[in-house]
Amino acid sequence: MVLQDLRQTWELDSVFPGGSESKELIAEIKWAEEEVKVLAKKSEEFNFTNESFLKLISEMQSFSERLSTTGAFVGCLIAQDVKDKKAMGLRGRLESVYAAFSNVGSALDKQLMEISEDTWKDVVSMPEFKDIAFTLNERRTQAKEKLGISEESLINDLAVDGYHAWSTLYDLVVGKINIKVEIDGKEEELSVGQAENKFSNPDRKVRKDTFEKFVEAWDNEGEFCAASLNHIAGFRNEIYKHRGWKETLKEPLAINRMKEETLTAMWDAISSQKDIFVKYLDRKAELLGLEKLSWYDVDAPLSSANSKMSYDESAQFIVEHFRSLAPKMADFSEKAFLKGWVEAEDRAGKRPGGFCTGFPTKKETRIFMTFSGTPSNVSTLAHELGHAFHSDVLKELPYYATNYAMNVAETASTFAEMIVADAAVTNAKTKEEKIALLEDKAQRSVAFFMNIHARFLFETRMYEERKDGQLSVERLCELMEEAQKEAFNGALAEYHPYFWASKLHFYITDVPFYNFPYTFGYLFSAGIYAKAKEEGPSFEEKYIALLQDTGKMEVEELAQKHLGIDITKQDFWLKGIELAAADVEEFLVLTQK
Repeated sequence: MVLQDLRQTWELDSVFPGGSESKELIAEIKWAEEEVKVLAKKSEEFNFTNESFLKLISEMQSFSERLSTTGAFVGCLIAQDVKDKKAMGLRGRLESVYAAFSNVGSALDKQLMEISEDTWKDVVSMPEFKDIAFTLNERRTQAKEKLGISEESLINDLAVDGYHAWSTLYDLVVGKINIKVEIDGKEEELSVGQAENKFSNPDRKVRKDTFEKFVEAWDNEGEFCAASLNHIAGFRNEIYKHRGWKETLKEPLAINRMKEETLTAMWDAISSQKDIFVKYLDRKAELLGLEKLSWYDVDAPLSSANSKMSYDESAQFIVEHFRSLAPKMADFSEKAFLKGWVEAEDRAGKRPGGFCTGFPTKKETRIFMTFSGTPSNVSTLAHELGHAFHSDVLKELPYYATNYAMNVAETASTFAEMIVADAAVTNAKTKEEKIALLEDKAQRSVAFFMNIHARFLFETRMYEERKDGQLSVERLCELMEEAQKEAFNGALAEYHPYFWASKLHFYITDVPFYNFPYTFGYLFSAGIYAKAKEEGPSFEEKYIALLQDTGKMEVEELAQKHLGIDITKQDFWLKGIELAAADVEEFLVLTQK
């Protein structure tokens, strides 16, 4: 099928018609506000029996599905128009519901902790709990590590206005930022997302001017961003202190269902292999006629890479390449394009970045990005389709079995990217085209091994330093630049000291340390991709089986079961890095003078 004349704004009315004015949406939020009170009463008065526990868990899963759908919808409204004040108000109401529902969970957790080990084993072995036994065990274990129910309930209540509110206010700051740049003799007013796309413009003057105005804009909002980040980090640190958690990474590791030795092995392996990627950056600088790249040159296209694809062409390109190794993912992606599940239009007023979100009650997903036709945009589109396919293969499982961790979520998305990128290189018609495609792959390796490493180093150090008091704008810039220099092995001439302010991920309060899971996913997917290439399209069933287990076990067990590997050792990670390094080596050979 030829994909053409595709809509670039997503279809949302089938979920709740009318956007933030939707009567159905308002009614659903009102229902959630009342229903959470009913659930709270049930959890407080709960008397444990196998049957009563089964009934309550069923009701909580059903409520979670509806609340998740509503929350995702409101998130879509704000993403497509960050000035939608009505949607912002609705998000505030939902945050109160989420807090109240967390209290329901805390009340249930208290009772779970009081159940004897033998009784608990009998309960989770019930056939009805087969797919969610891991989640229930995980919940009980984590409950034992928290404070009492009254303290945890207080934390949840105070978080609405004392924690999540800082993230909401940050969104307001992003929404009002306008960056004025001159391009081809004409002044353009850009949103943050549109400005970020200019860093891949072939004209260095455009990149440099945009970067300078970009930094200036964040400098103007620096005090506010610093206050937001300080309070988000301070809130987390205080919770950890009162729970007796000494390690800042305890929560993010638990959320990602992975061991610290796995994370350490991954970063140590990467740090030992960065020289080849420094050579790539040096070669790129040489090809661009520069002594050294600056931050705004890293994503710049080479002269041979100065081509763009239309949205329709990109959709066709992605679906065709998916079909070579993952025909079911190709069919799903085709459906997503035809049904208008992607918000891609390049316009002002949208939030920056890209994401995939799901509507569990509808068994559908939606994808958000700002598409301007760059190779990076095509990669992002494939990436988000990988997320969407992951959700799709889980849609018939109980809700608690669909809650996979972020690191394995990034595995699915990056696997999708790899299929498109590698197939494109293989089918390149000219040397110049092959260089361009290899360079795009190398750019992404640098993002995962260097850019994200810098984010991890910054955030780790910032949280430690925050324990001793608030950090100034100047200190945050210092920490950011130090982390970038270390992560990039000093390969750049100029860095981005205000990256801590401009990167949305640092301000996400739902998930702490929104960084290392990306790199995990990139390298973990490399191992999966290698097996897929060996076995061809027949591997897709094994891949789907792996995805369907992502909400049922820790990542070390997942890797052992489906790939037969030990990811707590550097050997596995080094093999993944070797695949990326091979692309760079080929790029260096092809660009040798």
